Amino acid sequence: MTAGHEESPAAGRDARHGPLITTTFGLYARGEENWLSVASVVRLMGDLGVEPPAVRSSISRLKRRGVLESGRHGGAAGYSLVPSVLETLAEGDVRIFERVRAVPEDGWIVVVFSVPESERQKRHELRTSLTRLGLGTAAPGVWVAPGNLAAETRRTLERRGLAAYVDIFSGEHYAFGDLRSKVRSWWDLDELAELYAEFLARHRPVLDRVKASGVTPLEAFRVYVPMLTQWRRLPYRDPGLPLSLLPPGWNGVSAGALFDELNAMLSTGAREHALSVIHVA
Repeated sequence: MTAGHEESPAAGRDARHGPLITTTFGLYARGEENWLSVASVVRLMGDLGVEPPAVRSSISRLKRRGVLESGRHGGAAGYSLVPSVLETLAEGDVRIFERVRAVPEDGWIVVVFSVPESERQKRHELRTSLTRLGLGTAAPGVWVAPGNLAAETRRTLERRGLAAYVDIFSGEHYAFGDLRSKVRSWWDLDELAELYAEFLARHRPVLDRVKASGVTPLEAFRVYVPMLTQWRRLPYRDPGLPLSLLPPGWNGVSAGALFDELNAMLSTGAREHALSVIHVA
């Protein structure tokens, strides 16, 4: 064993497969009493080019991380999403499929937290939670977001047991300085634009190909699950800032439109294929 915390190449591959498995459970297990058999997951991941040993290793990793839990249905071995992950996915559906862009009239929320030194782990949990909600950093321990994220921020912090460390304020930017410049310092818009550019470059040709020749249910599944896996992290990085505060020609708009079109064209066929596997495996 090497020193430190380096992971083996196999562990790194498992970590990459984990998001595909999580996406598959989020899409198809919830409509199947929140359970998929091991056999069906192995077959579905095989359709995505993942070998069975890697699937089993990734599932074990997700179980250790508290994403999946094991259980048997009718004598068959399988896994379910844990309740907290189900709640997160339900809220995530709104972010992913029903994106709402803020307008200047929404104002802002400011989140301030204070954590005792004896509970330093809570500080890490807070930073992770706020980052995943898309909040920007205005100063150490001071986070900001468009006002329309207030309710979601409150629910998330309450659900994760972090509310006792936090105050949330709402209001307008009163003074000083140019708000567009402030936004660029609170969020890494260049990095976000690059992520959107990667999505566009990878999936625009896919859309053209689907429009030109159509897809079978299996082909739809093979395109849709990886596409959604890449996309689903972006709405959490992007808080949906008003367009007036973003760079001209913000590519998040065209990326969102591309996702919506691919989702409309592929989701039904992908589900048809997934269920054909789930119901016979």
